[in-house]
Amino acid sequence: MSPMPVAKKLVEFDPKTFLSTMDGGRKIAAFPKKQPIFVQGDSSDCVFYIQKGKIKLTVVSKTGKEATIGILSEGDFFGEGCLRGQPVRMCSATAMTDCSVMRIDKKSMMEVLHREHAFSDMFVAYLLTRNIRYEEDLVDQLFNSSEKRLARILLLLAHFGKEGVPETLIPKINQETLAEMIGTTRSRVSFFMNRFRKLGFIDYHAGDDVQVHSSLLNIVLHD
Repeated sequence: MSPMPVAKKLVEFDPKTFLSTMDGGRKIAAFPKKQPIFVQGDSSDCVFYIQKGKIKLTVVSKTGKEATIGILSEGDFFGEGCLRGQPVRMCSATAMTDCSVMRIDKKSMMEVLHREHAFSDMFVAYLLTRNIRYEEDLVDQLFNSSEKRLARILLLLAHFGKEGVPETLIPKINQETLAEMIGTTRSRVSFFMNRFRKLGFIDYHAGDDVQVHSSLLNIVLHD
């Protein structure tokens, strides 16, 4: 039997529509820019799905050093550690823009994963894709220069390679956050961002938004 019908089913499945029709166990909440969704150490009892906006994930070490470990956008899940018995949040989640987020109780999420095969297939594929991204991040951190790491994270944030045109970064990503994500200093990020702009790889709009051009890929591919 050809596998094509299954692949087609996965592509057409719309988690946003499906989750919106779940019976109970979910709640949609609005979070203004800079408001925490949860804080590291909070009780872990639900999964979140981003309907609109961007979310920043951060961790704080025992010595008080903070690091940004991810920036999530519309269509992403987070907080799924509770599904494997994680009792507390291992990171903090904060709204980078005004956000609309769906909160799904752990019990309801487990039930729907067991009951709805299309949804569980999509969710597993999502987690595998994100796991691959984390492995790529580690390789990037170990072997690439800070300039290449910055170029790669900008392309990822702009959704380069996905269907449609790369999106403008909204809001402008704080250079301190970018420095945390790639493991360098803010001054180095500022230097590279200015260089990218002069080379025409990125543009600033109204001093706020950043447009990332596909030509920035040259930095990543250049040896």
